[in-house]
Amino acid sequence: MGLRESVDSLFRGPEGMDLTSGGIGWPLFYLSLPIIVQNLFQVLYNLADTFWLGRHSTEALSAITFAFPIVFLMISLALGVSVAGSVLVAQHVGAGNEGRAAYAASQTMAYAAVISIVLGVLGYAFVDDVTALMGVNASVEPLVVEYMRVYAIGLFAVFGFAVFMALMRGYGDTVTPMYVMAGSVVLNIVFDPILIFGFEANPLFGAFGLDGLEAAALAATGFTGWGIGGAAIATVGSRALALVVGLVIMFRGNHGVQIRLSEMLPDRSFGRTIVEIGLPASVEGAARSLSITLLLVVVATFPNAVSGAYGIGTRVFSVIFLPALAVSQGIETMTGQNIGADAVERAAETNHFGARAMLVLLTVGGGLIMLAAGPIASIFSPDPAVVDHSTTFLRVTGLTFGFIGVMRAYTGGFRGAGHTMVAAVISLVTLGFVRLPVAWIASGPLGVMGLWIAFPISNIVGGVVAYCWFKRGTWRDGTLTQSGPTPDVPAPDAQPTDDD
Repeated sequence: MGLRESVDSLFRGPEGMDLTSGGIGWPLFYLSLPIIVQNLFQVLYNLADTFWLGRHSTEALSAITFAFPIVFLMISLALGVSVAGSVLVAQHVGAGNEGRAAYAASQTMAYAAVISIVLGVLGYAFVDDVTALMGVNASVEPLVVEYMRVYAIGLFAVFGFAVFMALMRGYGDTVTPMYVMAGSVVLNIVFDPILIFGFEANPLFGAFGLDGLEAAALAATGFTGWGIGGAAIATVGSRALALVVGLVIMFRGNHGVQIRLSEMLPDRSFGRTIVEIGLPASVEGAARSLSITLLLVVVATFPNAVSGAYGIGTRVFSVIFLPALAVSQGIETMTGQNIGADAVERAAETNHFGARAMLVLLTVGGGLIMLAAGPIASIFSPDPAVVDHSTTFLRVTGLTFGFIGVMRAYTGGFRGAGHTMVAAVISLVTLGFVRLPVAWIASGPLGVMGLWIAFPISNIVGGVVAYCWFKRGTWRDGTLTQSGPTPDVPAPDAQPTDDD
């Protein structure tokens, strides 16, 4: 079997699988695997900025550290649009109504443009005030502002590409976005050092022994780089090119869902549907960002070795939980399509299957992390105190990783059924009402151990709450398709045909 055949056997498009009949495990696997790869590419995106800016200056590296929470908050506020679009497309595709799916996708992209432009203008205007509230020091603040203003200008490129991936996922195609994302990451990795350093003392040229080429390019262009602004331009520019490719794919309609320019005039009734489905997802993302920030306040009360261990632990978690995030989004799509196809029992079994799989997989993964906690921690830090705290953190939390998988599985199902508020409440309960208070209160009498035990406690509570809430079956009632094919989304004046 050749390389191309091996890749095709792992990554199948929607034409190669049926999400509404037959087995559940393999379709969910084929949906989720490309999403895992996409998430890994996103990690590479962030690492590229961090890697090159760290070689530019300490101030630039510090600035990107402060800029990431602002970026995450802006994207979280707009996240609901992509979730709503994915859910609506999935339900209409499951119902066999390609025309409605195309209309929903077209409207979602239109609202994404409007919302991202508004957020971009606000971000550009108020980034100074936000950095002041964060207490950024005087040497770093101008760099944060420079990065964020470029990012704000190009916010539609970043967010529009995320919406493209969500709409394609709702259709059942996670492979095409994966390839587009791969191209975008390669462009960002290439552009980053050139736009940051220019052609003067560029570490990329030196690494490949191209000093002569570097000198010639500098002499010809005089370009000495834009520093942190160059990193922002590389990120926004590569995403803009990826968005152009995504729009071409969707306008053609040859792969995945199709969008039509004639259906992209924002409709107010559809806007209300976007708000009803998407707003809780946006609140969930923003609240998740806020709770993580507040937890850092607790961490900051301990010595630097503890905060270093916390950073190591959370980085390990972010890698371990990639399958859970991917399966959650795969379940979201399968739930939406099965509800659209009126296969509610199959939708329920999809959620239970995903939860069982994640419980086993992540529990085993957590057990391995526990056994290798010391060596893993030593990879990130040579400091014995940091390694000791990191080892304890990983061992205390490892066996509860499976409960995170259970929670992610069922919250994906709630979103696929249109019950995004339930998914938001479960996340808020887990992070805001369990993890943060436990860490705050228990760290007093128990010290560092009180901080660490907040994680396994909240993991278990989140998994149990999600399972019990799903078992109640309330997600079956009031779903978008059970009262007719999305009544809040009006059909176009002339229904498109398959030949359009």
